[in-house]
Amino acid sequence: MQPIMSAGEIHGFLDKEFPQVHADGKVLTVLEVASGRLTMRFDPAERHLRPGDTISGPAMVMLADVAAYAVILAHIGPVALAVTTSLNINFLRKPKLVPLVCDCRILKLGKRLAVIDAVVTQEGQPGPVAQATATYSIPPRT
Repeated sequence: MQPIMSAGEIHGFLDKEFPQVHADGKVLTVLEVASGRLTMRFDPAERHLRPGDTISGPAMVMLADVAAYAVILAHIGPVALAVTTSLNINFLRKPKLVPLVCDCRILKLGKRLAVIDAVVTQEGQPGPVAQATATYSIPPRT
């Protein structure tokens, strides 16, 4: 399955249709779009920390959710009303205030449902810091 939107097109779509994603400042960047995949970078700031000097769970959930949405958009086109129906995340390691990278892989892309695997890593960590599975509902095409 080949993508039909580029990283630049995804950024433009998010800027126009989902500007709330930048309420915290522009901290998300699509690094790569490939067949069935997308990689997104999150540049956290101090406001994304929780006690213990670790990136907060809500910040990592946001990264996994937006990256999953972006990989779906990359493969179905600019469909604003694709929505998360479930997201399960496992926090595996304590990430420091260093950029995170989320690698998303499409597990299933049907007419009405998409399932995405999202693995969050951080330079200097021996393995993933988090892993999420996200399910999205895709609206019917008119």
